[in-house]
Amino acid sequence: MRVAKNITGHLNKTTSIAPLVVFRVLFGFIMLVSIVRFAAKGWIKSLYIDPQYYFTFYGFEWVKPLGPTGMYVVFALMGVAALMIMLGYKYRVAIVLFFLSFTYVELIDKTNYLNHYYFVSIISFLMIFLPAHRSFSLDVWLNPGMAVSRVPGWTIAVIRLQLAIVYLYAGAAKLNPDWLLEAMPLKIWLPANAHLPLIGPLLQYSATAYVFSWFGALYDLTVVFFLSYNRTRPFAYLAVVVFHLCTALLFQIGMFPYIMILATLIFFPARFHEKFIAALTGWWHKMVPGTPNNQVRPARDFNLNPKYAILVGAILVLHFTIQLLLPLRSKLYPGDLFWTEQGYRFSWRVMLMEKAGYAIFHVKDRKTNRQWEVQNWKFLTSNQEKMMATQPDMILQFAHYLQQHYRDQGLNDLQITVASYVTLNGKRSRLLIDPATDLTSIRDGFSHKDWVLPMNRSPKTATLYHPL
Repeated sequence: MRVAKNITGHLNKTTSIAPLVVFRVLFGFIMLVSIVRFAAKGWIKSLYIDPQYYFTFYGFEWVKPLGPTGMYVVFALMGVAALMIMLGYKYRVAIVLFFLSFTYVELIDKTNYLNHYYFVSIISFLMIFLPAHRSFSLDVWLNPGMAVSRVPGWTIAVIRLQLAIVYLYAGAAKLNPDWLLEAMPLKIWLPANAHLPLIGPLLQYSATAYVFSWFGALYDLTVVFFLSYNRTRPFAYLAVVVFHLCTALLFQIGMFPYIMILATLIFFPARFHEKFIAALTGWWHKMVPGTPNNQVRPARDFNLNPKYAILVGAILVLHFTIQLLLPLRSKLYPGDLFWTEQGYRFSWRVMLMEKAGYAIFHVKDRKTNRQWEVQNWKFLTSNQEKMMATQPDMILQFAHYLQQHYRDQGLNDLQITVASYVTLNGKRSRLLIDPATDLTSIRDGFSHKDWVLPMNRSPKTATLYHPL
């Protein structure tokens, strides 16, 4: 009980709002840049308008794209919401709008799933409950009476805790034989950057892959602890910057490195963020002379309305319980996680595998015994086809889509099988699914996918080994 009281007292002890404000400004900024970049590269059209089929998440089959005009409107609203978050204008409306629009887009097609998209969704969800607009915002400028200079410590701790979960689970996931003992998949990926000046030649050596692998695991497992202490924080943040800039240089992972570089500033003390805000304030007053300074106000405490405190507390406890348990669900399933991918998503396993393959679907009309091969490219984009070929749940989804497609043509008694050969982290390609299995007879769900072949065994009905 005493420990619980001490923790509660620490979380409710007030602290400067500055770290929360800076996090809001930087989060809104990097999200706005990301959305503009996404639109400029034409990805709205290629990922959410062009496909004729979308691989929805289990349980979210009802989430559908809104058509060309609708999708551009969604992204426009998302960008406006990001700008409003950055400026602190109508913050509560903006953060809810951003969370809903961003999460909606990510639920449309799991082909596009990335860990950092998931990270953005859950951070924006947490920010709904934080008073990040109560200082250095247009909301305060328009309504000075809402300004505060101090907030409960938990409002900052929840962001730090979420970052800690991401890093620690990412580090724990790297403690596997492929990563530590084989330096896979870095041994495959790094030589592709041999053309880079200065460091390029070094990337061709296996020893470099081992150094990167071991440093990556050590970094993920320790960086949060080093960021949490004054003496080690500057060196830890230097490691954050170097690590993420290196990943940005060597791998095509979009805005994730820059998001993490900015997000981890939340670990710095209040005085650091107060100086940052002061610099921004000075710049703003130079740009807009005569603007009233509503930020200079007496310190006051911010406390949640008691009517909602219990509800918010319950939501946050539930959120972090899910965050701690969800990455562990893979332990409920037998077999190699990277092979079956049951429990792989939403578990912070970042850049741990190189998986490639192809899937050939065979359709048989039981009434006429007519058989044919499916030309996947007629139904899927190249990226969808690539991702589907190595992920069992997507293979099953596509088989059911094909069943419905042919059923609409009057073919109601079909057998659909697949020959899917996959290579994982440089190993020889093997059959992923028994080619004798009729996929139309299988229903998706959370149960063990016993129709996925073990990684080191082929069925008796399989043909001889087929090289990829």
